[in-house]
Amino acid sequence: MNIQTPETQPSTPEQSPRTTSWSASLTAIVLDVILPLAIYYLARAIGADPWLAVVVAALSPAASVANTWIRSRRLDPTGVFVIAALILSLVVALFTGDERALMARESWITAAIGLWIIGSLATSRPFLLDVARKTSPPRMTARYDELWEGHTVFRRWMTLASVVWGLAFLIDAAVRVVLAYTAPLDLVPIAGVLVLIGLLVVGHGFVMLQAYRWKILKLLKPE
Repeated sequence: MNIQTPETQPSTPEQSPRTTSWSASLTAIVLDVILPLAIYYLARAIGADPWLAVVVAALSPAASVANTWIRSRRLDPTGVFVIAALILSLVVALFTGDERALMARESWITAAIGLWIIGSLATSRPFLLDVARKTSPPRMTARYDELWEGHTVFRRWMTLASVVWGLAFLIDAAVRVVLAYTAPLDLVPIAGVLVLIGLLVVGHGFVMLQAYRWKILKLLKPE
């Protein structure tokens, strides 16, 4: 019998930063996008009126904030903003009974994200660069830092990407307000998600086209 001692037993590989990041991203998508939609349409299917369905669905992003707090034992600025926007939206909904005002709350969040992405260009490390670093292996992280500090074309491309993604979120915010006050109530939640996905796909396609034209992918290969 071949008995493996602790020294000879294969160790369980640790999760890579990329795997951890994808896992966190998937969890965020489920809690922030899929769960609110599911709760809203389930509530409507069992006969809840639109106002109640919106209020119940609006509570679900709090689960995402709680998940972040449980994992890291801290509240990040985004989580604090989401909670503040949620409380303000619920106050408005309770005093006005206006489900459309509550539906428009998503525009506050996407507008804040857009301004955050663009505004981060004024800092030493833009938001998108920070995301790229955190989802890459150590060797690529060093390469990103090297290019950001010393390559004009890469800085131009990262600036372009930040502006395009930021504008996508700002446009989404404006469209969500229009949808919230003009579209049929049951169409607003899913339409808002589809609009954001469409804007991000178009924006990402444009950014990657410029990456091809400016040969950014070749720059990203570690020397």
